[in-house]
Amino acid sequence: MKSLSIALLLISFNLYAQYPSGEEIMDRIDRNLSSKNRILTSQMVIHGARGDRTIESKTWAEGDDKAYTEYLSPPREAGTKMLKLEDQLWIYSPSTDRTIQISGHMLRQSVMGSDLSYEDMMEDARLTDKYHAAVIGTERYQERDCWIVEMNARAADVAYQIRKVWVDQQRYIPLKEELYAKSGTLLKRTELFDIQRLGNRWYPKRIVFKDMLKKGDGTEFIIEAIQFDQEIPEHIFTKASLR
Repeated sequence: MKSLSIALLLISFNLYAQYPSGEEIMDRIDRNLSSKNRILTSQMVIHGARGDRTIESKTWAEGDDKAYTEYLSPPREAGTKMLKLEDQLWIYSPSTDRTIQISGHMLRQSVMGSDLSYEDMMEDARLTDKYHAAVIGTERYQERDCWIVEMNARAADVAYQIRKVWVDQQRYIPLKEELYAKSGTLLKRTELFDIQRLGNRWYPKRIVFKDMLKKGDGTEFIIEAIQFDQEIPEHIFTKASLR
């Protein structure tokens, strides 16, 4: 019996020894998803309790500190602009010709009634800068073999203190995430689809967000076009660009 227990322990140890470290997986994810800068045109399809709405926008972003977004359609939202500089956000509304500032916890509010917060939409933080991680198992998901990775925030001000991520073992791209508060409350769930090879990275062209604390069938974030590591004029990231 003792030798059987030792054998089972050795098998378990060998299985876990074959897993990459959590930090290695996060680094590989960062290589796919993070970039020096990016320019993208996207659609946000909001499946709300009262019906569906589609909002199209264009975003210029540099690292995790600077992002500028202009809404292109529908007409009611067209011309609305958002500028994020570090942890501050300014929103310009053409209907009122006013600019308002949002900061702190207000960055976690919903964008246009969607399941995305302002942080979700405009941040590009590297996981390795924000989290510790460990592989806690494996699972087949979307017909792909995945590592299940648990990530715990390094600091108290991170929006999602715990993340449980299903990571494609070959492409090192998340296919599903569960995002938790420190209390263990499930806040959001995301699923990534239409994974494509873009240059030297794998990248999703469609992400479905579901805020678990609100009604509705979630929000689809569809990337129509994206460019990485482009030259972006510095004036884009100024408050003057809002007008």
